[in-house]
Amino acid sequence: MSPALRRAAVIVVTAPVAGTILFGTSAFAAERAVSTTATLDPAEQKIADNLDTRVQDVRLGSTFSGVVIDSQSRTAVWGHDASTALMPASNTKLATSTAALTILGPDHRFTTKVVYDNGTLTLVGGGDRTLTSADLTAMATTAVAGLKNAGLTSVKVVVDDSLFPAPTLATGWNDGYYPDSVAPVRALVVDGHHVTDTSLDAGQTFARLLAKQGVTVTGSVAHGTAGTGAVPVAQHESAALSAVVEHMLKVSDNDIAETLLRMTALAAGRPATFEDGTAVVRQVLTRYGVSLDNFEIHDGSGLSRSNRIPAQTIADILHLADDPANSQTLKFIVDGLPVAGEAGSTLGPEWGRFDTADSQCAVGKVSAKTGTLTGAIALSGLTKAEDGRWKIFSFIENNSTAAPDATKDALDGLAATVNGCWA
Repeated sequence: MSPALRRAAVIVVTAPVAGTILFGTSAFAAERAVSTTATLDPAEQKIADNLDTRVQDVRLGSTFSGVVIDSQSRTAVWGHDASTALMPASNTKLATSTAALTILGPDHRFTTKVVYDNGTLTLVGGGDRTLTSADLTAMATTAVAGLKNAGLTSVKVVVDDSLFPAPTLATGWNDGYYPDSVAPVRALVVDGHHVTDTSLDAGQTFARLLAKQGVTVTGSVAHGTAGTGAVPVAQHESAALSAVVEHMLKVSDNDIAETLLRMTALAAGRPATFEDGTAVVRQVLTRYGVSLDNFEIHDGSGLSRSNRIPAQTIADILHLADDPANSQTLKFIVDGLPVAGEAGSTLGPEWGRFDTADSQCAVGKVSAKTGTLTGAIALSGLTKAEDGRWKIFSFIENNSTAAPDATKDALDGLAATVNGCWA
């Protein structure tokens, strides 16, 4: 397809849950090839020269993929094995977020319901990984009011998490991930609890809240499926997906990422599985014009040790999010990137980031997604360089023998180099 036709093309994605979502190919999709022939300005040449030297840092090891591009011109400022696919860790969440925002839409909200049928209240999970005890309290209050109006003083409580199939381990996950790094992925959870059965846990919390308000709960909370004739008695809607994505990226929440992967699959008319969710991610990226050469993912969070993404592809995804043509849908990815020195984010001082003599100058000047697994550390984001132009960078390191904190310090230094404050 010619660039002119690509600019004019509009792609229609049918989403049974969210409705029909339209998105167009941006100029980025039409002219995705990075220019390697343009002359670098003096500030960019300094970035390239310094990175050539600093990428040899022993803390980065010998397996490294990196790239820096100018956001506006698409000029390649610097690259080092940029097309080599490495384990990206939580940089995978950038791809997951792109698909979720595109298919579901930034205004989408996840709904948790309580329905009544024949003496039973059923708590129905709707994929809201941000549901809190306060939300359940409000739902319990509404439900109790309805029960009392009907003259009912006792109920059974059932949880319905049938929106998702039974939890499984993704390719590349090890058994030790449950439930510390990530909880088994279910459609119902409260307060982000990391327990084996988050649905029963939420139902038990709900039952206690009912009892506090004078309703007797008979028997034990159990799994079930709400009947078609059940009467809705209470519901809670989450914050908009845009806010959920921003929070997920700021703190690198694995559980939210895996839930979003499943909800994205459902909205695209596919089963809520790892395989179908990642297939939709690949479909969306392809339709935006992102090359999937050497791209392989098996989950939404980046915990999979089988994931492989080149730094160039991560940079391309970030450029999508930063492209004004996509701002209505994808700008929330950029808004959600942790900022160097931002407390409460994965680049906060509590994590020892951007606190060395080389990188401290970049505090407040770099926005980037972190990624950390044993043997894999990544940092990809944006910064305004000395020439006043925004640069997009992606740095992915695998198999360094240095201590992880030392490798992170080295990556922070590379980001400060792109910014230009470490000259």
